[in-house]
Formats: sequence, structure tokens, C-alpha cells
Amino acid sequence: MKTRALIHSFLFVALSQASFAQNTLTAEEKASGWRLLFDGRSTAGWRGFQKTAFPDHGWAVEDGCLKCLGQKGGDIVTTEKFTDFELTWEWRLSPKGNSGVKYFVDEQRHSLVDTQRAVTKGKVSLLVIAHEYQTIDDDNYPEKLADNQKTGAWYAVLPPRHAKPHRSGAFNQSRLIVRGKHIEHWLNGAQVLAYETDSAEATAGIAASKFKDVPGYADKITTPILLQDHSTMVWFRNIKLRKLAAQ
Repeated sequence: MKTRALIHSFLFVALSQASFAQNTLTAEEKASGWRLLFDGRSTAGWRGFQKTAFPDHGWAVEDGCLKCLGQKGGDIVTTEKFTDFELTWEWRLSPKGNSGVKYFVDEQRHSLVDTQRAVTKGKVSLLVIAHEYQTIDDDNYPEKLADNQKTGAWYAVLPPRHAKPHRSGAFNQSRLIVRGKHIEHWLNGAQVLAYETDSAEATAGIAASKFKDVPGYADKITTPILLQDHSTMVWFRNIKLRKLAAQ
């Protein structure tokens, strides 16, 4: 009887773990057009920003996560670009951490702030000027944060509404929807931001931001997905995307 109980216990644990398998797709997800952007084992499908290869330091595949080590390895982007899409991912930060997922990324876009420094290093731009789904340790970050700098924001442009990120060290689930000029940010199952790229709200937010003089910053463009290295540790997993019909 004891042996049978142990077997049942083992099977229960195994089935429970299988039901929470990371970096996999269910049959329903496959049927709906979802695909994995990270397989949980390798860096296939990713490269460094403005580079052809994956960074040789600063990033690692660890425990089923694509992990930024906080060692200035640089931002990474998908090797493929997307136009209209739905993206979901899970992430967690180290205490006081800061990161983000950027979209509408143009690797040839110049930053007026750092153009001269970039030229001396043989690059187009050192900074990635794009729309950013902000992820940050809201409660413990060492600098005071404006509302449009908190988790779920369109970074430095529009603030999230009623965002409830989990505590530092716990995984959060985020969703980004890009359909035509309509954008949505979701956090832990709730929509926290929606905007149109050419709306009066977006125009005013950009005009009041540090991006106000960046040509084309507001525009919706075909884009890779970018994971930010902000010199703090961050873990990414279950990065899934499905293409949407154009509008």
C-alpha cells in the first residue's frame, strides 16, 4: 500500500509539472497560430542589436529562461521582424531591476543624444529609440519614478492604469498587441494601457518626452522584438507570438 501511495504521489507530481511545462505550446495555441520565440534551450532566433551574432557575454540560457546577467552584454533582438502581432512573455527582475521590451525598432535610427558617441564607436546609435513596454521594480528602484516610467507604461510617454506587478523576484506575465495603429499593453491578465499611434494623447505624450525631436518616433513600423539589457538581471521565458491580420 505504501509503495502504491508513493507511485501515485510521483505520478501526481509528474503530471502537475507537465501541466506547467515552460516554453511549450498547447495544441490550442498551435491551432491559433502561436509560435515560440525562445525554445528554452538555446539562443536560436536572437542576435545582438545592430549585430549579426548573439552577444558573447552578458546573456545566458539558464533554467529555461533567457537571462540577462546585468553585465552590459547589450540589447538583443529577434532575427525576424513582425508587423501586426500579439506577443506574450513572462519575466522577473532582480531587486531594483530595470528592463523592457521594445517594439517599432529601427536599427538605423539616430539618437540626437548620442550620435557623436556612436560615431566614435562605429555604430549608428548606442541607444535604442523605440516604443517600450516598461518593466521595472516600481517599489524599490533607487530613483523616483514618474507614472510613465512604471511597469506597463509606454516608457516616458504614456502611463499604465491600475497596473499590479508582482513583487520583485516573482514572475509576471505580459502581453503586447499591435494591430494597425492600435496598441495594447497587458499585465498579469489586465489591460493597463491602450493607445493609437497617431492619437492626440500619443502626440502630446511624445511632445512632453525626451523623444520629441526624434524623426519618425511615433510611426508604426515593421519591427523585431527587443529585450533590453539595462545592466540589471532579468529573466524571460514563455516568449510567444502570433501574427495578426493587417488592418
